[in-house]
This record gives sequence, C-alpha cells and structure tokens, in this order.
Amino acid sequence: MGIVLIVAVAIFLFMLMRANAVPKLDEALCPIDGPASVTAVLLDVTDPISEITKVDLKRQFQKAVAAVEQGGLIEVYALTDEEGKLTRTFRGCNPGDDKNADVWISNPKMIQKRWQEGFDNPLKQVENRIGEGAEAKRSPIMAGIQRIVIESFSDPKSEGKAKKLYVASDMIEHTDSFSIYKSGPDTEAYEKSTGRDRYRTPLDGVGVKFLVFQRETAKPISGLPEFWLHWVQTNGGEFRGYERLAGLE
Repeated sequence: MGIVLIVAVAIFLFMLMRANAVPKLDEALCPIDGPASVTAVLLDVTDPISEITKVDLKRQFQKAVAAVEQGGLIEVYALTDEEGKLTRTFRGCNPGDDKNADVWISNPKMIQKRWQEGFDNPLKQVENRIGEGAEAKRSPIMAGIQRIVIESFSDPKSEGKAKKLYVASDMIEHTDSFSIYKSGPDTEAYEKSTGRDRYRTPLDGVGVKFLVFQRETAKPISGLPEFWLHWVQTNGGEFRGYERLAGLE
C-alpha cells in the first residue's frame, strides 16, 4: 500500500504541476499576465474597393490571423473619416485549439469549442465584412495609426512583447493638416506641415506592413512607398513592407 500511495501522490503532484503551468485567461481569452504578442489590423473602409481587391485583402487577413501565436492578442479596427476615431470590430487572444490541449488536465473538445466561439468564428465574421464601406470626405490614416499605438500597443502588459501592425488602405492621407492629394507624397512638404507634429507616433518596437489598394486617380501618384517608409522610420518603427493588392479602383 505504501508504494501505491507514493505513486498516487506523485501522479497528483504531476497533474497539479501541469495544471499550474496552464496560463489563466481573462474575458478576452488573454493570459492574465499579458498577451504573448500583439497584432493590430487597421482596415481603411472610407472608400469602397473592387471585388478582386476584397478577395486579395481577405487572403492577407487570413495570413495575419494565422500568424497569431497561442496567447497572442489581435485587434481589428475600421478607419472612419473622423480624425482619430476608429471602430474596433474585434479584440481577443488566440487561446489555442484542440491541437494545443493537454489531454492530462483538459478536455480537447471544450478547448476546441472555446477557440472556435471566442476566436476563429468572430474573426471569420470580420473577414466576411471586409470591403464594406462608403465614400468619405477624408482619410485620416496617420491619426488612426496613432490611436492604435497609444491605446493598444502602450498597455503596460504588452511591454517588451512583439508588436505588428497591418494597415490596409490606399495610403492616400487626406486631412486638413496634410493631404497627399494636394502636395503629393512629398516628405519635405509633410515635414513642414502641421501634420508632422499632430500625427507624431511612437512606433518603437512596432513592425508595420502596408497592404495597399490601387486607385485610379486623375493625377498619377508615385512615391507612396518611399513616403510611408520615411514616415514609419522617422517615428521609430520597423518597416515590414508595402504590398500592392490585386485590382484597380
């Protein structure tokens, strides 16, 4: 009996140790001590996009979601034409699916259900609504990025964690402080504008990638990639790419 008791105690301690190693989650399915990483997606819906662009953007969105590790947080925002005002359509962490379940201490079916209902299905609903937008008078992209960085990436629980930002837009900034329609993607004009200080954004530690809609304008706009590279780097961020999506508006 002594050996049986010792084995039983050892098994109990083993199970307890494994249970304590599983992070406790909050209402957003994030570890209570903070997410493992933070990903934000800013979708510019201030103007409609073509069907083929929607398809390409949805593919890119799927890739961004799939790259979110277990315990990683993803937030999805829709840009509006009101400066600094965003609509958050999703916020939550990847709790892990049944492939990550520890069969010794958890129910894989319950783990899978939690992942589907709290993470996978809501993000698929967001994906299905991509491209729904109406024509707007302004496109305050910089202010939208600034809002995300200040409100989401600056959370103390995210300090020192990997941060990614995807911006899906035509990247034609158009506000009263600075407008690419008026001055073109001219870095010198921007540096002399009021937008320079108004939209100053602490991008330190943030990797930024642009997913760009192609628009047919009355006057061809060239130099957009270089302009946004300059903007990201002067604000201390890491430029992760400028990818043109399929289609033309």
